[in-house]
Amino acid sequence: MNDFTLDELKALLNVFEKAAVNQQDGLAGELLERLQQSHAAREELESMDFDDCLGGACKL
Repeated sequence: MNDFTLDELKALLNVFEKAAVNQQDGLAGELLERLQQSHAAREELESMDFDDCLGGACKL
């Protein structure tokens, strides 16, 4: 499965925002929630420094 890049996730979230989708909108709302979670996880992953993993503290 291909993962979306951070920029792609941001673009998808912008599309959902322009379409005024919210989390209560059934399947579209569920997709929005999953995109938001994926965006947060990708953002955290890309902001990590290799120094974060010293001493076994890495979340990977």
